[in-house]
Amino acid sequence: MTQPAQFGRYDVVAEIGRGAMGVVYRALDPMLERTVAIKTINMALDPGEMEHYEKRFTIEARAAGGLNHPNIVIIYDIGRSGDLAYMAMEFLEGRELKELIAGKELTPDRALDIVAQVADGLAYAHDHDVVHRDVKPANIMILKDGRVKITDFGIARMRTADVRTQTGVVLGSPRYLSPEQVLGKRCDARADTFSLGVILYEMVTGQPPFNGIDVNSLMFQIVNFTPPPPSSINPALPPMLDLILAKALAKTADERYAGIAEFAADLRTCRQHGAATTMPLTPAAAPQMIPDPADPFADTLPSSRADDRSTTIPGNGVADTLPARGLAKGFDSMAATMRLAAQTGAITDPDALAATFGVSRHAIDAMVIDADPPPQPQAMPQSQRVVPWSKQDRRIFLVSVSAAAVIGALIVLL
Repeated sequence: MTQPAQFGRYDVVAEIGRGAMGVVYRALDPMLERTVAIKTINMALDPGEMEHYEKRFTIEARAAGGLNHPNIVIIYDIGRSGDLAYMAMEFLEGRELKELIAGKELTPDRALDIVAQVADGLAYAHDHDVVHRDVKPANIMILKDGRVKITDFGIARMRTADVRTQTGVVLGSPRYLSPEQVLGKRCDARADTFSLGVILYEMVTGQPPFNGIDVNSLMFQIVNFTPPPPSSINPALPPMLDLILAKALAKTADERYAGIAEFAADLRTCRQHGAATTMPLTPAAAPQMIPDPADPFADTLPSSRADDRSTTIPGNGVADTLPARGLAKGFDSMAATMRLAAQTGAITDPDALAATFGVSRHAIDAMVIDADPPPQPQAMPQSQRVVPWSKQDRRIFLVSVSAAAVIGALIVLL
């Protein structure tokens, strides 16, 4: 495809990246004489898809454009050129956090600092009624001067928006979804806290807290399993970090930090108390995942499988090749996740869950019906209940039987 020469007043210099929805260019704003990044989206699609993506693109611009914080990328302008909608934003010189994690270039101290900065930016967004909902390493830029910038509020949800970005949990990267997103429940700012906790866990241990042989098994683990404490994988980590991550990664949103600013404060306190400054060159062997006590299938899951093997989550590259967790295949599945959602009463929007898993509404309804407890037998009326015999009753019965036997013998003999 030929590179466009211009978007509005912006002169295109070079292509710098491609995403699922469009291309990102480096461009020059001749009016203000500054370099900008131009993010585009192709509108030459099916009419139904075009309307959806254009609304999503507009939501992204409004969500991010209304935020002014040192840790959030600045949006300058939005427009349309032919079949392409575009957004002009701050040009960032740095590296994606995803690269640093893949190269194991981060010490725990540096990881705590980065995540605290991300939490600061998200706290500001949350205060302005914007939830990111797709917090992941690819959306976090580390600049040359050490500052951190959050990018791509593309699926952010504003409470005042009248356009839903999409239904259910298919939005966002599966590895970093919160349990409520996996189950198709409505999520709030605490979903961002969970996602950021997953990122921090991966940064300080060298491996993600949840993994599976495919997307469905990964989602099942997010809902069902509590990851081992980070210090059990990297012994150089302080116990305080175990407690912080346990709270950030709580399965229930109410058990997490009430606000992500509290998460940032605890991370800075942990750093002040002296987090470790080195990491093992290779991560320790991954311990088995700890079943959640509330998991209705916990007593049926084996602790290991002989055929566990390394796997790569589609779309994430070599850096995501990790050992699969030990789950029986019968439970490490989409059906098991839906059963869990039904049994825990988490299915609040059956249509959204059906769309998420690509099944019919009838299948979801069947799961809910199967999950209902069987009817309890009615209690027997007091008058019909069998009262057990007392010792005196048994004694009278034995005496009566013996007397009857004696009388019968006498009658026969006489």
